[in-house]
Parts: sequence; C-alpha cells; structure tokens
Amino acid sequence: MAGIAAPNSCVAAGEEVAEAIAEIMGIKIEAKEPDIARSGCYFGVQDADLKYIYNGLDDCRAVALLGGGMKVCTIGCLGLGTCAKVCPFDAISMGPEGLPVVDEKKCTGCGTCERVCPKHIITLSSTTRRLMREYTTEECTTPCQRSCPAGINIREYIRQISLGNCHEAVQVIKERNPFPAIIGRICPRPCELDCRRNYIDEPVAINYLKRYAADFERESGERIQPYKAPATGHTVAIVGGGVEGLSTAFFAARLGHEVTVYEAGPHLGGLLRSAIAAERLPAEILEWDIDGILEMGVKAETGKVLGKDLTVATVLGQGADALFLAAGGWDSRMARGATTEIESPIPGTYMMVDILNPSVKGSETISFGPHVVILEGGKLALETARMCRNAGADKITIVYREDLSNSPVTDADVKDLGIDGLDIIYNAGLHRLRGEADRLIELDIIDTRTGVVSALSAQSLVTASGRFPELIFIENKPDEVEAGEVSVQSLRWEAFAPYKQPALKDEVGLFAEGDVLADYSAAIKAIGAGRRAAASIQQVLYGMDPSVTEQVITPQSVIQDVNHVENVAASRREIMPICSGRELAVCGEIERGFSEEAARAEASRCLQCGLICYEHSEEPAGQEEASAGVVS
Repeated sequence: MAGIAAPNSCVAAGEEVAEAIAEIMGIKIEAKEPDIARSGCYFGVQDADLKYIYNGLDDCRAVALLGGGMKVCTIGCLGLGTCAKVCPFDAISMGPEGLPVVDEKKCTGCGTCERVCPKHIITLSSTTRRLMREYTTEECTTPCQRSCPAGINIREYIRQISLGNCHEAVQVIKERNPFPAIIGRICPRPCELDCRRNYIDEPVAINYLKRYAADFERESGERIQPYKAPATGHTVAIVGGGVEGLSTAFFAARLGHEVTVYEAGPHLGGLLRSAIAAERLPAEILEWDIDGILEMGVKAETGKVLGKDLTVATVLGQGADALFLAAGGWDSRMARGATTEIESPIPGTYMMVDILNPSVKGSETISFGPHVVILEGGKLALETARMCRNAGADKITIVYREDLSNSPVTDADVKDLGIDGLDIIYNAGLHRLRGEADRLIELDIIDTRTGVVSALSAQSLVTASGRFPELIFIENKPDEVEAGEVSVQSLRWEAFAPYKQPALKDEVGLFAEGDVLADYSAAIKAIGAGRRAAASIQQVLYGMDPSVTEQVITPQSVIQDVNHVENVAASRREIMPICSGRELAVCGEIERGFSEEAARAEASRCLQCGLICYEHSEEPAGQEEASAGVVS
C-alpha cells in the first residue's frame, strides 16, 4: 500500500532519492539510525584449528553443507568471501587474516551480506541493536565477556589498550558500562576468574586495565561518549538515582529517548556515595562518571520522593510514555537517613518491614483497602495479616512461591490465627499490577509451575522483600480514548518487570529467586540490570512484551569452549602500585593506577580469545619453562 513505508525505507537508494520521494509525497524524512555491517569472527581459517582441507566451490554456503565447514569452531568465519562477493556496494573486502573487512563509508546497511552468511558472522549493527542484544549461542563470545554481569567486550578494549588507542578502548567500555572509572576501582572482577590465562599463570588484570582507560579519559579532560541514536520522541522517567537508575537512564538516552531521573535524596549516586570509603572511591571519580551520564542528555531532579512529591499518575499524566521504578527499598532509605518514615512509591504497596516495625512513623495509620494481598514473608505473613485485619481489611490473600508441602505455614498456624476470609495461594508469584490514578486495583498472579496467569482484585499489596521490585509503568489507554483526553485523576496504568537476566530467564513472576532485590553485591550487576531495563522499556514503547531471544546464552547452553591452552608462554602479571599510609593524604586513593607502560604490557598478556581460538605465543614455552611448571 502506498504511503505505508517511509521515504527513506530503501537504504540502498541513498539520501538524495529519499529526499526526492519525500518531496513528491509532501512529507518530512524522520532521522533514521544507521545500520552498518560488522564481522564477529576474530580468527581466520589459517589461524584456526581445522577438521579438513576444503577444495571445492568457492562459496561459504557450499562448504557449510560439509559438516558445518572446515573449522573446528562451529560458528567461525569460513573465509571464502561470499559476503564480499554479493555486496552490491563493494563495501566488504577480505582482509589479510582471511576475515571480512567492512568499509563503513560505503556500507548502506542493506543486509545482503547478513542474509547470505551461513554462520551469521556478519550482521547489521546499530546502537539500538547492540543495546537490545543479549549474547546468543550463534555469536563468538569469550569466557571473560560471558562472565561479566554487564557483558562488556573485554577482548576488544584490551586490544585497543595494547595498541595505544585508549580513546577507542573507552568507547568499547561505554557500550555497556557508563561507570568505567568507578567500576575500575570497585568491581569484584568475576571476569578474571574465567580468564584463559588461568590455565598458564595468572589472569589478565582486566579491571585494572578498565581503570587505566577510564583514567586516561578523565585526565585528558575530554569526555568520550558512545554513539546516540536519533531522537524517538518518547519521554522516559526514571525513579531512583542509584547505579541501576542512572544506568537505565544512560542506555535509554542512547536509544534516543528523552530521559529524566527523579532521586529522593539530595545527590545522585545512591549507595556508591554513602557505602564506599573515599580512599577506594574518591568523590571526584564518582562525580566524573555521573556527569558523563548527564552529558548524554539525561536530566535529573533531586529531592523528589515517588508517592510523596510525585506519583505514578502525575508523571504519566504529564507526558512520560514510561516510568521505571528503581527506587530500591530499605537500603536506599538508610543511605539517605529516611528509615523512620514509611514510603509507598507504588500505589497501595508497602514493605512488610514498615508495617511490623513500630518505630516507623505512619505504620499505625496505614489505611488498607478491602482486599489486601501479602507476598511471601513466612510466618510473619500471618502477623501482617492480623494487623491488616485490625486496620480494616475485609479479605486477605497470602501468596507463596513454595508449594504446600514446603510452606513455612501450617493449617494449624492459620487456624490459630482465627481470621475469616484469609486465603493462601501456593506456587504463585506476582506478575503485573494495574491501577487507576493513585489507587491499586488489580494484580496478575502467575502459576510458577504452568505459567498460567490469573487476575486478582486488590487495593493493597504488602511485600516481604526489603526492596520494591523494579517495575515499568505505562498508561493503559482505552482504545476509544485519544491521547490527552484522560485526566490524571482517571488515568489507568499498568506495571510489569523488565526481562530477567539470561541466566534466570525461565523464572517467572516478580520476587523470583534470581531477581536483583537485595543482592547488589556489586555495582556491575546493577549496570547490567539497568541496560536490561532500558531494553525492556524500548520493547514496551513499541508494543512488545519484555523478553529475550530463545538463543540467548545461559549456564545451560551448550557452547564450544576449551579446558586448556597450548603453546602459550608464561608472563608476569603487572602489579598495581599502592600508596603507603604516609602518602595516602597526597594520593587520595589506595591504588595509584597503571602507567602507560604497565598497562600496555599487561594488555599484551591477553590471549585475544575467540570462542575456542586464542593467540599462541610467538615463542612458545620451551623445555626450561616447562620444567618450571609451565605447560608448553
């Protein structure tokens, strides 16, 4: 049908043709995010382990029919250049390593190369595609990359450091991590546990190298920002100025949305600001990374408490297309000294700790609706039920994820409580919330065994967790009502969670065992959660349910790997220089950071791994080294 496709839908035609079409049709051309082909293989045929020598039709599709190709690696580039041959714009050539090289100036993003590659090695890439993507079993990922909660391309930023290209290294890091200077100082480094150099000597100092690149940026005085997609016209509100909230804001802004962060405290940063010693994380480092997020176009308002200074209905009613709640809970309230007053950012929703704690002001005056739903809490759920009944609740439902046989509550406990109208639902979790204005109306409960969802009328919700769940709120507009015709007083909303981390994607319901609720043992986990939240918001804004592809890598995925390395010489890990006690007042930090010489030397230790490939030493370990315990 004429007029359905945008004038610039045909990327091959170019800008001039698009402008001519737009003029004829009498419409404007909207900014379109560029797609560029990228290769995802790092070792050519001559450098990889082979199953056989191929002498046949010079086409990757042909050799792929013979046992998947000549490479031992099941997903590696076959090197026959089919992608280069079919490119209509001569944007792809085969490099000296036998791998495709893309000329970004010539590439139009037509996708011809992507369609013909039998190994999915060459794919279209854009900011949105990269931010939305979770790593799949069809991609060449490294052990360190897979173990990083943020999914940083560790291999590439270390390669850039080894070449002296710190600017490019920072770009790579910020693809997945908006806090490089902070994380470079406080990360617990799970990536180093899976570094393949552990088979030889010591892991590469991955995190220290990240810090080196971040310090390079800060000391240069020049902010290095990753690419930002064109403006989408969508507005997103983020409640919570901690690591997860700021990370969500950063990635949502990169996706092209207009973003505002609302923080209850006087400053952004959350627990980073209050829970880490200045000797480990100086204030100027914290401010530098936060300023980088704001310079991405993120707005921030401090001293704004959701449920008090603003509400879900007012934020959505004043133009936000989505609101993401990353307000934390008891821990964030402790950080800003607000533990004595009850807070309810979600309409009709309270934490059990506030209700049972007599020192919390306002807990004795909570007005519960006719139907109260209590999530988890063991036997404390019964005490909470009693208090809710005394406060005026007519009907009370307790929801447990456990089955009856494993429940902490017995029939005798319920009988002893003596409350009429008390129901207990087992094997269930919270799925969605719905409300109108500042009132909770309904919950969706999901069966943890079958995935069946059922609605449950509720005006109040009590959670046993010490944190409020991360939720995405959107306006639920009736089909017959146009935008702008619904008042804040009658605005209907719906709330649901972002998709779960791939390792726990099969868990259902809020407050699942794997949900990030009280286990922010590392800020790097919160960064990964923030990117997933931004990706989920993107899906919601375009009419999709938050989800991940079936091919996403999980601990249960069958992927190729190695359990040893050969022909790699041992090399000494660079030691981080430390400030003495006397020098600390001058240094300001316990760790001094790597020099350029030390950083490049350490970066050279990286094996530049592929899925199963890695770089062998130019001079493999000899007999003398082997006798010293080094495997040659």
